[in-house]
Amino acid sequence: MDLTFLRTTLSWTLRAGCLIHFFHSHVYEFKETRGESMLPTLQARHDYVHTLKNYKFGRNIQTGDIIVALKPTDPDQRVCKRVTGMPGDIILIDPSSGSLEKDKPDARSTAFDRYIVIPDGHVWLTGDNLSHSLDSRTYSVLPMGLIKGKIVAANDMNKSWKSLWGFRWIEGGVQPSDTPSWSRASSSDVT
Repeated sequence: MDLTFLRTTLSWTLRAGCLIHFFHSHVYEFKETRGESMLPTLQARHDYVHTLKNYKFGRNIQTGDIIVALKPTDPDQRVCKRVTGMPGDIILIDPSSGSLEKDKPDARSTAFDRYIVIPDGHVWLTGDNLSHSLDSRTYSVLPMGLIKGKIVAANDMNKSWKSLWGFRWIEGGVQPSDTPSWSRASSSDVT
């Protein structure tokens, strides 16, 4: 075997590896997600998400976008959550913990029945499946520097290859409700 051929092959292999690493770190990532926190938007297993890295560090992120970020309590892990608060927004820490029956004492209400203002350079994250999500209600606001990218699409690998493995676009943005939630309460809900 010619030494020049070996050197050329090694050189091109190293270049290709560097290009793949750069692309994966700074442009695009295709990776499996696990966990129930984003049901029904993302499946608990076998969903692979397409993540664009040009949204890294929170660039051009909007309320409603689903992002991938380093977990603030364990930087070796990643989280996949929906952005529900941007800098300057006023957020109720846990709206699901509240009760229309204010007469009943609730131990959670003192800790979670508070509003906070999201500081500059931070976002508020929640999972779509609130009852099975560790999110900003647990670890508070997330620094935008921990955001690694925005999820734009997903594939369900349980589906057939004929359907492109269940390819679907992931829509961002929160649509305002036509009717405020307080006006949808029935008379039996109010005491």
